Amino acid sequence: MKKLSFLDILLCLCLSIPHLLKAQEIQPLLEQNIKYSHNEENWYPSITVAVSGLTADQANWKDDSENHSISQLVSHLVYWNGRMLKSMKGEEVPPFDGNNDATFTAFTQEEFEEMTKELDEILTGIEEVTREFNEEQMKGWAPSLANIASHNAYHTGQMVFIRKQNGWWR
Repeated sequence: MKKLSFLDILLCLCLSIPHLLKAQEIQPLLEQNIKYSHNEENWYPSITVAVSGLTADQANWKDDSENHSISQLVSHLVYWNGRMLKSMKGEEVPPFDGNNDATFTAFTQEEFEEMTKELDEILTGIEEVTREFNEEQMKGWAPSLANIASHNAYHTGQMVFIRKQNGWWR
């Protein structure tokens, strides 16, 4: 029998919460989890903390496995969070071509700084749009918001691991 990992349990909880609570109870919970993954440290470091103070060399560092660099992870998060924000605002989102590898890109120092700024703006936008949702919108978006907060926390953990592995953490 397969043992459940912490992430398996967290994902199950995130996916079941919207079905157990009313929309007005879910909204502040999801808003807070998005903030935690964005720029408010709680049980785990935020994306803002995980990318702070990195050079392009550090952000693009990769081991010799198939693991992604921090800049690739930031690129990936910009892609998926950006799509979600556009969709939440009712803007057209181009179809996904199925190539998730294309969402992981490395950057120069200037590009990395721009990309982290863009991610910050996107996450702020998701927080603002979520705050404005009515009950019906919240019911519809709750599972996606729970998933994006978990997705962001997962990749932030990878960033922190890379930094710790190389002695670049706190």
